[in-house]
Amino acid sequence: MAKSRGFRRKTRKILTKNPREKGRPALGALLHEYEPEEKVVIRINSSVHKGMPHRRYHGKIGLIKGKRGRSYIVKVTEGSKEKTLILRPEHVKPYKD
Repeated sequence: MAKSRGFRRKTRKILTKNPREKGRPALGALLHEYEPEEKVVIRINSSVHKGMPHRRYHGKIGLIKGKRGRSYIVKVTEGSKEKTLILRPEHVKPYKD
């Protein structure tokens, strides 16, 4: 059988949740408003498939650049390049210094 080359391959450990985290995301996380130039952590919520970034961005710190509908435009540096991601609020958390 051929090897899977899907979008979520090799994510068994990254996208697993603790028993108390399972299910729908908390309402407070969805209703949180982010300001432009605010730092956020990309943390993939595996129970929400819409607006999910690629697994290589899980745990990265980015800057909010703006809003597009319900989603946020996040700028992330990967090496020497800057990437622009469009993420739903379920996959974003505020960064604490």
